[in-house]
Amino acid sequence: MMAIMGGSGSGKSSFLNIIGARLALSPGCTSSGKVMVNNRVVRPVDFGKFGAFVQQDDILLDAFTVEETLRFAAKLKTSLNYEGREEKINDIIDRLGLDHCRHTRIGNALVKGVSGGERKRVSIGFELITDPTLLLCDEPSSGLDSSTSLKILKMLKDEARFNHLTILCTIHMPSAELFHTFDRLLLLQDGYQVYQ
Repeated sequence: MMAIMGGSGSGKSSFLNIIGARLALSPGCTSSGKVMVNNRVVRPVDFGKFGAFVQQDDILLDAFTVEETLRFAAKLKTSLNYEGREEKINDIIDRLGLDHCRHTRIGNALVKGVSGGERKRVSIGFELITDPTLLLCDEPSSGLDSSTSLKILKMLKDEARFNHLTILCTIHMPSAELFHTFDRLLLLQDGYQVYQ
C-alpha cells in the first residue's frame, strides 16, 4: 500500500486521476507520456478492466441501504448471475465489517443513516465489487476522525495483503500512526516526484 503525499496543489489528486484515466477531472491539468501498469501501457479505456477509483467525496444514493448499494454496484459493474451477485455482496459486507448496518440507509445531512466511516467503507466496497487488482483512493481519511481514519486504513491494508490488491492512496497530513500503515511513500511537489 503506497501513500502519495504532498502539500495542497502538489498534484496528488491529478496523479491519481491520470493513472485512473480521469484526466478530464483535473482542471487545467496536462500530461505527456504514457501510463504504464505492470510494464504495460494502459489506455484510458483499459483502466476499468483491472482498476477501481474511490473518490474523496462519495456519490452514494442516500435512499439505498448498504446492501442495496452494493447490489446496485454488482448489477451495474459485473455480469454475475443472481446467486453470484448475492455471494459477492455478502463477501464484501463481511470483509468490510458492514454486517451490523447492512439494512441501514446511507442517509444524508437531513436523514440519519450510516456513520462517516461506514459510508467510506461502502464507497470502497462499491469499487471492490469488481475484484480490481489496483485500487486508487483519493483522500480515504478525509472528513473522518483519527480513530475512524486508522480503522479505514487498516482495513485497506488487510484488503491489500489478503486479496493481493495494489492500493495507492493520496493522504494529506497523516498522524504518525496513520503514516505507518503504509508500505511505501511517494512525495510530490508542484507536480514532480521529490521522494520515493
